[in-house]
Amino acid sequence: MTRVTETSRNTSETQIYIKMNLDGNGKYKIQTDVNFFKHMLESFSKHSLIDLEIEAKGDIEIDDHHTVEDIGILLGEAFNLAIGDKKGINRMANAIVPMDESVATVAVDISGRSYCNMKCSFKNPKIGDMTADVILHFFESFANSAKINIYGKVEGFNDHHKAEALFKAFAKSLKEAIKIERTDLPTTKGIL
Repeated sequence: MTRVTETSRNTSETQIYIKMNLDGNGKYKIQTDVNFFKHMLESFSKHSLIDLEIEAKGDIEIDDHHTVEDIGILLGEAFNLAIGDKKGINRMANAIVPMDESVATVAVDISGRSYCNMKCSFKNPKIGDMTADVILHFFESFANSAKINIYGKVEGFNDHHKAEALFKAFAKSLKEAIKIERTDLPTTKGIL
């Protein structure tokens, strides 16, 4: 089973290409004009062991919203394509990740249904060059297009640490949920 996919999205606001390998080694090649987001995506790839290639250009002269949102949408679509029929996956997993004074908890369910429940707040409007409130929107966009459930929360003081702990906890929970450790479909309904 090959869990690799390539996809792209071209709109008047963004042009994005993504290649994803769910059974990779955490190698990444990411190009986006939102540098803090690039750092988060690199961290996600490294800690999930999902290989990622992302090339993204967006209308950041307006702001970073469309770029972050559309990467979230396309990353979720790529994930949904790559995960295939979901046969043999763990399906559900969670992770708790500390980063200095911050700690994040994320749980995922690759259920075929979309839902995102994230409790995160940031004290500053920006983290580096990224608008803080689009972090939540990234997770919502990913959950909707990947058709998964994401539950998360983060506590702490430093916005950078809180955001990074969230992305790492998401990575580690997704890594465990996509592991193939059985032969059947992990559901009593017969379909995910």
